[in-house]
Amino acid sequence: MSSTKKSDFEELLEIVRKVCDLRAAASMLEWDQETYMPRGAGEARARQLSTLYSTSHEIFIRDRTGELIERLRGEECDPMGFQESLVRVTERDFSRACKLSPEMVGKIAETTSNAKAAWVEAFNENDFGKFSGDLSKVIGLCIEKAEAIGYSEHPYDALLDEYEPGATSGQISRVFDDLRASLVPIVQAIEYAPQPVHDFLQLSYDSDIQWDFGMEVLRDIGFDFRRGRQDISTHPFSTAFSTNDVRITTRIHDRHVVSGLFSSLHEAGHGMYEQGINPMLEGTFLAQGTSLGIHESQSRLWENQVGRSKAFWTCYYRDLQQRFKKQLGEISREKFYQAINCVAASPVRVDADEVTYNLHIMLRFELEMMLIDEEISVHELPELWTDRMRKYLGVQPENDTKGVLQDIHWALGAIGYFPTYTLGNLMSAQIFSCAKTALIDLDDQIARGEFAPLRDWLQTNVYHWGRMLSATEIIEWLTKGPISADPWLHYIRQKYSAIYGDLP
Repeated sequence: MSSTKKSDFEELLEIVRKVCDLRAAASMLEWDQETYMPRGAGEARARQLSTLYSTSHEIFIRDRTGELIERLRGEECDPMGFQESLVRVTERDFSRACKLSPEMVGKIAETTSNAKAAWVEAFNENDFGKFSGDLSKVIGLCIEKAEAIGYSEHPYDALLDEYEPGATSGQISRVFDDLRASLVPIVQAIEYAPQPVHDFLQLSYDSDIQWDFGMEVLRDIGFDFRRGRQDISTHPFSTAFSTNDVRITTRIHDRHVVSGLFSSLHEAGHGMYEQGINPMLEGTFLAQGTSLGIHESQSRLWENQVGRSKAFWTCYYRDLQQRFKKQLGEISREKFYQAINCVAASPVRVDADEVTYNLHIMLRFELEMMLIDEEISVHELPELWTDRMRKYLGVQPENDTKGVLQDIHWALGAIGYFPTYTLGNLMSAQIFSCAKTALIDLDDQIARGEFAPLRDWLQTNVYHWGRMLSATEIIEWLTKGPISADPWLHYIRQKYSAIYGDLP
């Protein structure tokens, strides 16, 4: 009996798939930790995650992986083909991974798992002290990680590159400075304009009815429940174990009728991206979003450009009104539309309106830079958070749960993640503008509840590629130019001038 020798690419593909399977198993445990895991299982779960992540890392960074990449790099093949793309992306990930030991990877996984449990307790009890010790350990490990990976200008760059490949803190600072210069006058103009009535949104709205409505909307827009599911979590998130197993969560407030819906639309945007990746890429590093900026562009597109639009509520308002006749029976569709687009500074990021949202991200970016620079300590965060919230948004959180504890990201060790939210906002406007050019009656389609044309366009132009194209390549391919704030600012001015009057 003879056996056929594996080619170099087949051997590399086998390694990659094994690593991806182990990471998917770890992600499943993390999803369970946020949804159904009993509280007493935290210590064991931290150990299990440490084992899975360190083992997958150890397998990946073996010398054999590097040898295969080196041999395959010189082969002539289609630069946009599966093999060439996988070798290119694997080489990037391998180069970065080799700078971290399996021990460090395992320690980070265990520390962040414990930090997540501490964050949930601190969040629920409004006690930053229950989280500060774990957060200090996480920040320390992030600094170690940045030093191990290396950087040219700032240690933050090493962390940012994990989420937005090629981006630097200097570039982000310049984008934020330019955006702030145009955004602040818009916020100030709206602040002094008459505000739409919106208090009816905070009446009591049955959570089960909200859930049922949201599930129907998700089915309509095309989130595939044969290959995904939605659950409840303390902080909404999405995760994918494969293109055929995508999980999203939401958080429903019985005193805000659309908060849960917008969370669901946001996470479904992430989820449909993962479900739409080319099946040929399944089980490899290519079967992921190409950057968190592009990922966030899809969640913000479905949440904002679609979900907060007049066209969307032309389709859905009567249905929602019928479900909540007592609260909404006398509220016109126009009044409801203006209310859900009311610009009012909120201390909570996930409840922020489109206009002020980016100011929340700028605050977090600045604090993260200071933490990684060791200019401030973790114990100073609550006071600094409150001071900057007053400075940027003119509001003061009533407690730590609505202040420094409101996001789970730092517990996850996701330092460098937050800037991608603003990049995603900017890219969402660029991508949606291209979709409207291609689908000339897009607003009418949305008003009729016909979402397949938009979803199919996104599938072809964004979802399909996975990591075969970079974020920059996707934007330049669609827009013939670089990532820009101009389309987002145009969208904001046009939309909100109709509600608040002419804006600068």
